[in-house]
Amino acid sequence: MNSENFTSKFWVVTIMILTAAFTRLIPHPPNFTAVGAIALFGGAYFSDKKFAFIIPLLAMFLSDLAIGFHSGMISVYLSFVIIVGIGIMLSQNIKVKNIFAASLISSIIFFVLTNFQMWLQGTLYPKNISGLIACYVAAIPFFGNSVLGDLFFVGILFGLYALIQKKLPAAVKVRA
Repeated sequence: MNSENFTSKFWVVTIMILTAAFTRLIPHPPNFTAVGAIALFGGAYFSDKKFAFIIPLLAMFLSDLAIGFHSGMISVYLSFVIIVGIGIMLSQNIKVKNIFAASLISSIIFFVLTNFQMWLQGTLYPKNISGLIACYVAAIPFFGNSVLGDLFFVGILFGLYALIQKKLPAAVKVRA
């Protein structure tokens, strides 16, 4: 790895992501976590886009080591990777309305993928369209928490970063 990759901006973004991932380890309402936010934020702010994937995925993995793994991990990590990609697209035009839209889209992707896997692998719902619809309907209360959690933590991460850019610009300056 090139040492020029490890600027103060890199460390600020990394520390923010690791700190946000810690919120998964403290008591919280179901699905009200920073998961979507750290993926979106990492995609938006890592200059070297390989770290946009590596650092948020590492933060997820480390928190999963503490929480435990489950059979739905494939869809969780797949949605996480897609959300990082959305963050990378967002990095081209970071504005409040775009951040808000990206957060909502991220919540929807997470909801669709994780509940599809739940239906596909689970035994609670019949393997037909009615069962799939029932699975999604049953998950709606969790979707509300996901949307609120994503918006809340996206607001904190992007807002705090904007504050750092304004008050401590040298901390997030990228060397040329």
